[in-house]
Amino acid sequence: MPILEYLGLAGAREDASREADVVRHIVGELEALPEDRARYLATFAWVLGRAAHADSHVSDDETRKMEDIVRVLGHLPEAQAVLVVEMAKHQVRLFGGTQNYAVTRGFRELSTPEQRVELLECVFAVSAADESITVVEEGEARKISTELGLDHAEFVRARAAYVEHLEALKTLRGRRPPLAR
Repeated sequence: MPILEYLGLAGAREDASREADVVRHIVGELEALPEDRARYLATFAWVLGRAAHADSHVSDDETRKMEDIVRVLGHLPEAQAVLVVEMAKHQVRLFGGTQNYAVTRGFRELSTPEQRVELLECVFAVSAADESITVVEEGEARKISTELGLDHAEFVRARAAYVEHLEALKTLRGRRPPLAR
């Protein structure tokens, strides 16, 4: 009897091998994308990851929202979207402080004005995934907006759909006395 079977690890090794094959297949499909499309998706996902990581933590809700956005807007199968998001989150955690500006400006160069507004709207959607947009997250969205070359009115319009999730306003509403009639 082989030692791995005796220790009950033979099945685990086969499962890991199958999992690696699946990942290799997905990577192969991503590599088959045209280079400009792959760069667009990578920078788009990076900026979403940057927004999610603004508070130094990416929640499960934020991750799922990023996956949904990348899947739908990127026209990717779910497995590919998950891989793209995981790679982006990992890169943001490792290099975000030094590369955020460069990657966001890179997206600006690859995209149309409409795509930049769409990305900012997605940034707010990711930030609001847990029904709370902290001051730090809103500040990061502001930086992203500026780096994308969007004006204040475009920022305000994108934020307007998520105003009920802004923690700064929630706090302000909690301190305000009720209006007298």
